[in-house]
Amino acid sequence: MMSCDARQILPRLIPLAAALLVGCAAQAPVARPPGPELPAKWRHDAQSAPPAAKEPTRGWWRTFGSGELDALIRTAQARSHDVAVAAARVRQAEADARMAGAALLPIVTAEAQARREGRLGGNAGIDGKRHGAGVSASYEPDFHGRYRAGRDSARAILQATAFERDEVMLTVTTGVARAWLEAVALRERIDIGERNLHDAERLLALVESRARAGAATPLELARQRGLAAGQRRALLALRQQSEDAQTAVGVLLGQAGGIEIRTGSLSSLSAPPVHAGLPSELLSRRPDIARAEARLAAADADVAAARAAMLPSLTLVADLGSGGNRLRRLFDNPAYALAAGLAAPIFDGGRLAAGRDLALARREELLAAYRQAIVAAFAEAEVALDAAARLDGQIAAQAEVLAEAQQALALAESRYRAGAEALLGLLDAQRTVHAAQDEAVQLRQGRLQAAVDLFKAFGGGWRIESGHGGTEATSSPAS
Repeated sequence: MMSCDARQILPRLIPLAAALLVGCAAQAPVARPPGPELPAKWRHDAQSAPPAAKEPTRGWWRTFGSGELDALIRTAQARSHDVAVAAARVRQAEADARMAGAALLPIVTAEAQARREGRLGGNAGIDGKRHGAGVSASYEPDFHGRYRAGRDSARAILQATAFERDEVMLTVTTGVARAWLEAVALRERIDIGERNLHDAERLLALVESRARAGAATPLELARQRGLAAGQRRALLALRQQSEDAQTAVGVLLGQAGGIEIRTGSLSSLSAPPVHAGLPSELLSRRPDIARAEARLAAADADVAAARAAMLPSLTLVADLGSGGNRLRRLFDNPAYALAAGLAAPIFDGGRLAAGRDLALARREELLAAYRQAIVAAFAEAEVALDAAARLDGQIAAQAEVLAEAQQALALAESRYRAGAEALLGLLDAQRTVHAAQDEAVQLRQGRLQAAVDLFKAFGGGWRIESGHGGTEATSSPAS
């Protein structure tokens, strides 16, 4: 650095600044290609939904009508370790954004020093104390937008991180709902299994009585005993699955132990209808799409910063300081210095060019990820709509199957008591009823879980309030 009078140095900065501003024209804006084209409507058109169907809203899980589910989800949102990790990442991104913005401002430092001078050998001419104080300021004008691009990139990453937190919150919420529905369904299937075991043991007692009277063969007795043993085995397997499901709910709530589920049946729950809207609305209703778009915006800014790093830079420095051998006269003779420095890369082994190419390749990757997020979101919504539509028909058909199976079992048991039906026919009717009851519960579970998947596929009440991506969009996470 070289110091000079301010009247001499400031006029010389004008041509330097003009030369740097010319370099701004070298930065071509990065155009963002459009995302994949979506169809105008869903295969299962939203118009076919009941009139009461509405868009998912915050607190959508309350539409199932279960206080236990509401309490579990609120606990998960407050205690989930996954949510805590995502929230900590948002705070990290906030700090990164503040640091990136600080590069646009001057750096001012102050220093104070005190030292004692002397020479071994006793040269009194330099013996004594020395005090000094000073202020230094440096500033690099952001003519090419390098630091602005860095700030914009950090802000976009902050927004992407906030969207990711909202996505985690939605995932945890729907995960608790699905796991709870599974646990409740297993409890109901256990009740059915216990009733089926009771029926099997009752029929076993009847067969044993007929065998003692010589009206039943040992083969019939062995078959009924095998059926009862099979029911006991199936019941033990269901109890194990139930314990595993309650443990899974506990993990989502952030605790190691399992959660005791009090609800014993799915019959009191109903699948609320969901209005799907238009496929294009997914762009503003899904936090994962918003996150991908925000990361793409950060990549655009990174490309601009990498290009600006290849252009010349200007640094301005101002120093003000004073010193002396007496502390009370420290500021008697202050001195200042002004300096300007121009630096331009000449040879760096291709490092800056490689950084630019890296930023461009990274942007291509994130552009593909953004498009894939849209395609995946559309496919997930289509699958959820299809599952809900198909399961309604299956549940209605299964109700008929169960009713006919129960009637067939009653007739077979009556005929067996009268000696007009072989045990094999009774056993077949018994197995049919057991299977139909269990399948009916599983279908109800699947339909309710399909409703949860619908809420998740359409954002669970989450929506970008203004714009798509960018630094001004804000989110409304479901809670």
